[in-house]
Amino acid sequence: MDFPSLLRKSCRMYRDNLIVTFEDHTQTYGQLWDRSCRLANALLDLGVRPGDRVGVLTDNRPESVELVTGLAMGNFVRCALYTQNTADVHGYMLRMLGARAVIVEDRHLAGVLSIADQVPSLERVIVVGEASGGSSAARYEDLLTAAAATDPQVPVDPDDDHVIRFSAGTTGRPKGILFSTAGWLAHTEHNMLYGPPVEAGDAYLVAGPMSHASGLPLWQVVMKGGRFVVLRAFDPKLYLETAERERAVHTLLVPTMIQMLAAVPDAESYDLSSFKMVRYGAAPISEKTLLAGLGLWGNVMYQLYGQSEVLDGTVLPPCDHRPEGTERERRWLRSAGRPAPGSILTIRDDDGNELPTGEIGEICLKSPATMKAIWGDPEATAARFTADGAVRTRDMGYLDEDYYLYIVDRKEDMIISGGFNIWPLEIENALIAHPAVYEAAVVGVPDDKWGEAVLAAVVLVEGHQATEEELLDWAREKVGSIKKPKRIVISTQPLPKSPVGKLMRRQVRETYAATV
Repeated sequence: MDFPSLLRKSCRMYRDNLIVTFEDHTQTYGQLWDRSCRLANALLDLGVRPGDRVGVLTDNRPESVELVTGLAMGNFVRCALYTQNTADVHGYMLRMLGARAVIVEDRHLAGVLSIADQVPSLERVIVVGEASGGSSAARYEDLLTAAAATDPQVPVDPDDDHVIRFSAGTTGRPKGILFSTAGWLAHTEHNMLYGPPVEAGDAYLVAGPMSHASGLPLWQVVMKGGRFVVLRAFDPKLYLETAERERAVHTLLVPTMIQMLAAVPDAESYDLSSFKMVRYGAAPISEKTLLAGLGLWGNVMYQLYGQSEVLDGTVLPPCDHRPEGTERERRWLRSAGRPAPGSILTIRDDDGNELPTGEIGEICLKSPATMKAIWGDPEATAARFTADGAVRTRDMGYLDEDYYLYIVDRKEDMIISGGFNIWPLEIENALIAHPAVYEAAVVGVPDDKWGEAVLAAVVLVEGHQATEEELLDWAREKVGSIKKPKRIVISTQPLPKSPVGKLMRRQVRETYAATV
């Protein structure tokens, strides 16, 4: 199986079914097939060849699905850029990729044109929507209208480059993570091994950018004749209204979204009983946020752990969400679950030796849904693989006696203060457990006496009050005097996060390092 074959089959089986609902726009599988073929043929007509990298820079739009399927039909390498980034970062990414073409939404066009001459490989800029006056960019709709709607019949090999995802860039410049056709297809098939299956007509509610985690289930939905209900941007009240109206069955959220949904004053009045599966992940979740999610959806939540380099790591299914269970069962709520059906998980030391139960080390994963390479960086690629082919995740954790994974923190985020190893996530979870704390970030900052000192930045729940002294006392009680922060900054602004909702501790450190 390859992706063009998958699309041919689904568009024939479900030709008259809806595949996209976006505000007042709808699209059937038959229309998707027509436009996917036209997009592939249009790029081929422009001289873009199979295997060439094509950048895509759009927000969620009516065309979001066809931009994925159309590039797959031509066997082009899809490279989703992140709209939250600056034009300079887009230029860096396109240069690194050697991109031949970029498809850009009209409101981001000016930024792309401003850096286009800095990308020697870039030959075509294609604008979705209305081009600015005098723009040199080609109009997407004009190209599709002029292109043939016939199947381009481009051959696809399992080892062909298929997609390049960008890491969140939490510790520096984003890296391009390359997946082959076989690796990306394995991810699609792997996700069908757990949880209730997507059925024809099921609505998958797209809450976040389809260029990020929200787009990961795309081929799974297409394969089974499901439907995408796409929000332009995440708005908690709109999400709840849409979920109720469209009888949404599946969705994927990051913990920040769950927090925001639970904070809607009348959230529990919405009928969310149609949901069969609420996947959540991409960032650590606090127990408080998880319990709020269970209150909204009931016991249909699946926690997923993986990363850009190896997508399918662990799963915590509904049967392991037991807030009223035994002490042992309640502990599972703090875990990331157990290895997904096709994954092998080990905890290893710096020399690659497997560590025993309960001992903290680096989480290493083997999965069919593993990257092919870090684009353009053979040394970095080699450094991420163990001798037996597992990916070093750079996340630290341990396994309990039941094979549940507990994530301690990112390897590079460990704080060494006075000779003690301190993991920020433990302190963040302790602070978030305070009734007045909405979110928290903990970092190490330089300290003349201790080498590093622990600093926390917190955002309070709207309408709640807490002093720094009160929160310091709370932290001392929860984690002890050695781990408690030296200083807690109460921020009036949301903490910085990546496009996929991961806390940007580097930015927190840069902002507050001088305050200790």
